[in-house]
Amino acid sequence: MLSALGAAYGTAKSGTSIAAMSVMWPELIMRSIIPVVMAGIIAIYGLLVAVLVANSLNEDITLYRSFLQLGAGLSVGLSGLVAGFAIGIVGDAGVRGTAQQPQLFVGMIPILIFAEVLGLYGLIVALILSTK
Repeated sequence: MLSALGAAYGTAKSGTSIAAMSVMWPELIMRSIIPVVMAGIIAIYGLLVAVLVANSLNEDITLYRSFLQLGAGLSVGLSGLVAGFAIGIVGDAGVRGTAQQPQLFVGMIPILIFAEVLGLYGLIVALILSTK
Protein backbone atom coordinates (compact mmCIF):
# COMPACT_ATOMS: atom_id res chain seq x y z
CA MET A 1 0.00 0.00 0.00
CA LEU A 2 2.85 2.40 0.76
CA SER A 3 4.44 1.85 -2.63
CA ALA A 4 1.09 2.56 -4.28
CA LEU A 5 0.84 5.76 -2.25
CA GLY A 6 4.28 6.81 -3.49
CA ALA A 7 3.31 5.94 -7.06
CA ALA A 8 0.11 7.93 -6.75
CA TYR A 9 1.99 10.96 -5.47
CA GLY A 10 4.56 10.72 -8.25
CA THR A 11 1.83 10.37 -10.87
CA ALA A 12 -0.21 13.26 -9.49
CA LYS A 13 2.72 15.62 -9.09
CA SER A 14 4.17 14.86 -12.53
CA GLY A 15 0.74 14.71 -14.17
CA THR A 16 -0.27 18.18 -13.03
CA SER A 17 2.94 19.64 -14.43
CA ILE A 18 2.34 17.83 -17.72
CA ALA A 19 -1.15 19.31 -17.87
CA ALA A 20 0.17 22.79 -17.13
CA MET A 21 2.94 22.46 -19.70
CA SER A 22 0.70 21.05 -22.43
CA VAL A 23 -1.34 24.24 -22.62
CA MET A 24 1.55 26.05 -24.29
CA TRP A 25 3.43 23.10 -25.85
CA PRO A 26 1.04 20.21 -26.68
CA GLU A 27 3.70 18.52 -28.83
CA LEU A 28 5.75 17.75 -25.70
CA ILE A 29 3.06 15.68 -23.94
CA MET A 30 4.27 12.23 -24.99
CA ARG A 31 7.88 13.11 -24.29
CA SER A 32 6.97 14.33 -20.81
CA ILE A 33 5.02 11.25 -19.76
CA ILE A 34 8.16 9.36 -18.67
CA PRO A 35 7.88 10.36 -14.96
CA VAL A 36 4.31 9.07 -14.84
CA VAL A 37 5.36 5.71 -16.29
CA MET A 38 8.26 5.44 -13.87
CA ALA A 39 5.97 6.21 -10.93
CA GLY A 40 3.63 3.43 -12.06
CA ILE A 41 6.49 0.94 -11.99
CA ILE A 42 6.93 1.65 -8.28
CA ALA A 43 3.41 0.36 -7.62
CA ILE A 44 4.20 -2.83 -9.55
CA TYR A 45 7.11 -3.49 -7.17
CA GLY A 46 4.74 -3.41 -4.21
CA LEU A 47 2.21 -5.61 -5.98
CA LEU A 48 4.87 -8.18 -6.77
CA VAL A 49 5.98 -8.47 -3.14
CA ALA A 50 2.37 -8.56 -1.93
CA VAL A 51 1.64 -11.53 -4.22
CA LEU A 52 4.79 -13.33 -3.07
CA VAL A 53 3.95 -12.84 0.60
CA ALA A 54 0.29 -13.76 0.15
CA ASN A 55 1.16 -16.97 -1.70
CA SER A 56 3.51 -18.09 1.08
CA LEU A 57 0.95 -17.70 3.87
CA ASN A 58 -0.36 -20.81 5.60
CA GLU A 59 -1.75 -21.76 9.01
CA ASP A 60 1.44 -23.13 10.57
CA ILE A 61 3.70 -20.16 9.81
CA THR A 62 6.40 -19.38 12.36
CA LEU A 63 6.89 -16.06 14.10
CA TYR A 64 10.31 -15.72 12.48
CA ARG A 65 8.82 -16.16 9.00
CA SER A 66 6.06 -13.67 9.82
CA PHE A 67 8.58 -11.00 10.78
CA LEU A 68 10.57 -11.69 7.60
CA GLN A 69 7.42 -11.11 5.56
CA LEU A 70 6.63 -7.95 7.52
CA GLY A 71 10.15 -6.70 6.85
CA ALA A 72 9.79 -7.50 3.17
CA GLY A 73 6.55 -5.54 2.95
CA LEU A 74 7.95 -2.58 4.85
CA SER A 75 11.12 -2.61 2.77
CA VAL A 76 9.36 -2.37 -0.57
CA GLY A 77 6.62 -0.11 0.79
CA LEU A 78 8.77 2.54 2.42
CA SER A 79 11.34 2.59 -0.38
CA GLY A 80 8.49 2.82 -2.90
CA LEU A 81 6.98 5.71 -0.97
CA VAL A 82 10.24 7.63 -0.96
CA ALA A 83 10.98 6.79 -4.61
CA GLY A 84 7.50 7.96 -5.63
CA PHE A 85 8.02 11.25 -3.82
CA ALA A 86 11.39 11.70 -5.52
CA ILE A 87 9.98 10.88 -8.95
CA GLY A 88 7.10 13.28 -8.41
CA ILE A 89 9.29 16.18 -7.39
CA VAL A 90 11.92 15.59 -10.08
CA GLY A 91 9.25 14.93 -12.70
CA ASP A 92 7.41 18.12 -11.83
CA ALA A 93 10.49 20.31 -12.02
CA GLY A 94 11.87 18.44 -15.02
CA VAL A 95 8.73 18.68 -17.12
CA ARG A 96 8.27 22.37 -16.36
CA GLY A 97 11.94 23.02 -17.06
CA THR A 98 11.87 21.02 -20.29
CA ALA A 99 8.97 23.14 -21.51
CA GLN A 100 11.14 26.24 -21.17
CA GLN A 101 14.48 24.71 -22.17
CA PRO A 102 14.28 21.43 -24.17
CA GLN A 103 17.90 20.49 -23.42
CA LEU A 104 16.91 19.84 -19.78
CA PHE A 105 15.12 16.66 -20.86
CA VAL A 106 18.42 14.80 -21.20
CA GLY A 107 19.40 15.77 -17.64
CA MET A 108 16.00 14.86 -16.21
CA ILE A 109 16.18 11.22 -17.35
CA PRO A 110 19.23 10.14 -15.26
CA ILE A 111 17.82 11.83 -12.18
CA LEU A 112 14.54 9.96 -12.68
CA ILE A 113 16.45 6.71 -13.11
CA PHE A 114 18.31 7.27 -9.84
CA ALA A 115 15.00 7.98 -8.10
CA GLU A 116 13.50 4.79 -9.55
CA VAL A 117 16.47 2.73 -8.37
CA LEU A 118 15.58 3.62 -4.77
CA GLY A 119 12.39 1.60 -5.18
CA LEU A 120 14.29 -1.18 -6.92
CA TYR A 121 16.64 -1.47 -3.94
CA GLY A 122 13.64 -1.97 -1.67
CA LEU A 123 12.30 -4.64 -4.03
CA ILE A 124 15.62 -6.50 -3.97
CA VAL A 125 15.74 -6.45 -0.16
CA ALA A 126 12.12 -7.60 -0.01
CA LEU A 127 12.82 -10.49 -2.37
CA ILE A 128 15.79 -11.55 -0.26
CA LEU A 129 13.70 -11.41 2.90
CA SER A 130 10.71 -13.21 1.45
CA THR A 131 12.77 -16.10 0.06
CA LYS A 132 14.65 -16.83 3.31
